[in-house]
Amino acid sequence: MHYPKELLTAHDLLAIELWGPPGPPRGPDAGRLQTYVCAVARNALAFLASGGAAVCDAVLFPHTCDSLQGLATLAPDFGGWKRKTFVFQHPRGADRHVSRKFLDAELRGLSRELEEWTGRPLSGERLSWAVRLHQEIDDARFALLEGRARLRLSDVELYALLRRGEWLWPEEHLCELKAAQATLAAAPAQRGLPLLVTGYVPEPPGLLAALGGAGLYLAADDYAAVGRRISRPAGPVAADPWAALLDRYAARPPCPTSGSDQPLRMRYLEGLFARSGASGVLVHVQKFCEPELFDVPAIRRTFAARGVPLLVVEGELERDLSGQVETRIEAFAELLRARARAA
Repeated sequence: MHYPKELLTAHDLLAIELWGPPGPPRGPDAGRLQTYVCAVARNALAFLASGGAAVCDAVLFPHTCDSLQGLATLAPDFGGWKRKTFVFQHPRGADRHVSRKFLDAELRGLSRELEEWTGRPLSGERLSWAVRLHQEIDDARFALLEGRARLRLSDVELYALLRRGEWLWPEEHLCELKAAQATLAAAPAQRGLPLLVTGYVPEPPGLLAALGGAGLYLAADDYAAVGRRISRPAGPVAADPWAALLDRYAARPPCPTSGSDQPLRMRYLEGLFARSGASGVLVHVQKFCEPELFDVPAIRRTFAARGVPLLVVEGELERDLSGQVETRIEAFAELLRARARAA
């Protein structure tokens, strides 16, 4: 999830993100990883080995976690990936001088590799343009998520729009986002009960449909694949594009895959909850996803102290939502409605 998309855009490369994909692993190569490794890594290895990404010219492995970083070795060795492979490390912990120095070296090193591979040098003007473009995209995504209650789209429609940025050219995605932003109403347009969601990736899509069917909608987003990647620098974009890239990384929300300070992340979630007016919290995590699961006890304690109802749902990138999870969602929705009536 943490990779320099601005840099790829500046090099005129189209990023197509591989989040699994959901559903049964394609082919036997998922067995190269233990069953207690998260489905994102297992499915990705099997997908690459089956030729699912044959249309791509190269693959970039960001160090989101040890499992995904391990794919950089497993895919060429066991997964049959014979094309170019890049890796990218981002710093962990707080935004410090040493972290920025490390990140600057990683960004410039990756850029040099991309220049050598493509045969095209990168100009500062081109990088500045890419940074501005992706900041516009983040601003539009932020406006849609912050104004969620005033947006006449279902969760299924909204997340289909937001996630098209995982494979569209950025300019095309920005046009779609701005068109949706223009439809924000002056008054609330959602009739369901609002939820805060935190988790890794909104799969399967049936989860969103089940929430809507139960009379709920996602009013605040802390998905690693969606809201947690939106950068909101406090000041103007730096004149030096490399400095601007560093600022954008530092301005992302706290994330366990970046080793964020846990109390800081809890305060961030509390603020997100308060701004959205949410009635409850949905924790939607992938089974065996250690970075996400490490924070679940703290999330439980934080919202229990506020008396906020919370539902934890675990998945393994299923193609369809199970009937058991649908039933739990319906029961949770009824609890929230009962509390709303009592209030």
